[in-house]
Amino acid sequence: MFPVFPVVLSSFGIRHFAESLRATKNMNTSDASTATPAPRSGWLFRIDNRFLAPVLITCILAIGDYQYQILESYGRTAAAIFAAIALELVLGRWDAGRWPHLASAYITGISVGILLRSTLWWPFILCSLLSISSKYALRLHGRHLWNPSNLGMSVLLFFAPNAVASLSQQWGNDVWPLLVIWLLGGIILYRLGRLHITLTYVAAFLALSLVRSAWSGDQWINEVAPLTGPMYQLFIFFMITDPATTTRTWRRQCLVAALVAVVETILRLNQVIYAPYYALFIVSPVTNLLEIWWTARQALKKGDPAAANAKNVVTELTSN
Repeated sequence: MFPVFPVVLSSFGIRHFAESLRATKNMNTSDASTATPAPRSGWLFRIDNRFLAPVLITCILAIGDYQYQILESYGRTAAAIFAAIALELVLGRWDAGRWPHLASAYITGISVGILLRSTLWWPFILCSLLSISSKYALRLHGRHLWNPSNLGMSVLLFFAPNAVASLSQQWGNDVWPLLVIWLLGGIILYRLGRLHITLTYVAAFLALSLVRSAWSGDQWINEVAPLTGPMYQLFIFFMITDPATTTRTWRRQCLVAALVAVVETILRLNQVIYAPYYALFIVSPVTNLLEIWWTARQALKKGDPAAANAKNVVTELTSN
């Protein structure tokens, strides 16, 4: 019965969360380092916003590995983290002329370490390097098009299926790991102004699970079960809520989250194993490019001072 909770909460709270947070938080930040701490009581609300996501993903790793040994290897996970951090330092220094904040690189590396399944070392290192390099190579006018770890995982799963796989382990019958992660994740995403994205995706996933069940003949509970696994916790709390790769308004963010769930359902019905990765891989750049194009056209119509740059954006997008 637990998955019903996000649906109820999303139905009554998505707009309330978004509108209340929009007035108090910068939801359009493109990097975790620009966030500012909220003046709340309690240890969780006193933590710098830049460290909230690393705290959450470390908790997911600790709970998952303590209870179910979800890590493929401590050594290979460490290699993924160090590779991500090292390349972030090099590229960040080269690109901006200063040392970057490493929260994003840590999240990317630890995500790769948790999600990737392989008996080899090179996939962990290569996936981290691909993920971090995409942040600097695949941008348009300062906008990221893909979530780094989503891109890295999608590329390896597609091109090296014989060498790698994705985490597919479930939490079993224990509800407490899921409750702890959802409680902590909900508080953190609420503070960061991203909770509406997760709730929208979960509501859409649950609604579409009825479609998948009716179409495939599988039991509804089997269609819902993946949502409770550790892989999906990373997907719904980190990949689809990444501030650098989501659209700029809460309505668009909710629309994109629902669209990811729709594309995922289409892929699942066509027996695509890694449907959530590929769905986000497809939807994210398309929606970001559309928003960049639309924003540029609006700036031109309004005679915005940035219209000169906007004209260049429109020209680039319409000529390709």
